[in-house]
Amino acid sequence: MSAELPSMNFLGLDFVEAPHEQLAAELDRLSRCSGMSLVVTPNVEHVVMLRGKRQPGHVEQRFSRAYGAASLRLCDSRVLRGLAWVKGIKLTVLTGSDVTALLFEQGWLDNRKVALIGGDANMPRDLKARFPSVDVVQHIPPMGVLDNEPAIERIEEFLKSEQWEYILFAIGAPRSEIIAHRVMATGSVTGVAFCLGASIEFMLGRKRRAPRWMQLAGLEWVFRLLTEPRRLWRRYLIEGPKIISIMRAWRPS
Repeated sequence: MSAELPSMNFLGLDFVEAPHEQLAAELDRLSRCSGMSLVVTPNVEHVVMLRGKRQPGHVEQRFSRAYGAASLRLCDSRVLRGLAWVKGIKLTVLTGSDVTALLFEQGWLDNRKVALIGGDANMPRDLKARFPSVDVVQHIPPMGVLDNEPAIERIEEFLKSEQWEYILFAIGAPRSEIIAHRVMATGSVTGVAFCLGASIEFMLGRKRRAPRWMQLAGLEWVFRLLTEPRRLWRRYLIEGPKIISIMRAWRPS
């Protein structure tokens, strides 16, 4: 955890406890440091993968190591905040989508070196049209990149080619976190690696976010399930409920 920001522990993870502007200032500070830092956005799915009782596989182990190496962990879930409240713990929700919008819309990325891993081929053009002062250089890995060693090596070479200040990983969890951690371990890449999921798609209108009232009520997952049922039914209806037993079993250290 960054020494510059306070944190709160819940389910064995240290979550950032700071307002959005203070977080953005800390990301700016990290972007100007030598070396690479990693920012992850824990949600229910991530915590189930990290803390579930099933026998961990190779992917889960690599995901856990990435989380352990992260400089900042941002609570991306109002469901997690509600479960923490039951335990008497206050978490600040700092969703990847809100933080991404803040960085672009309030000028934190203006005239900075920004790499984008993932997204569609039109994304840099559409970002430039909306944010003229932000230059994004994109690398699009193939599907199944986590099991494609040459493709991972191409990501590494791309990121070694410049002195980046921000690296936006938009290839989904656990791919973003695992590959970002591997790149960081090379010691040859600079910048803040932010694992932001579908945040840019939401910001550009590629995907619809839940209405604000659903977000505030902790029901964004319901909206996403209804809009993408075939892709998300297992995540929200089978894996997600496991968070209840994880929360009940957890005891503060």
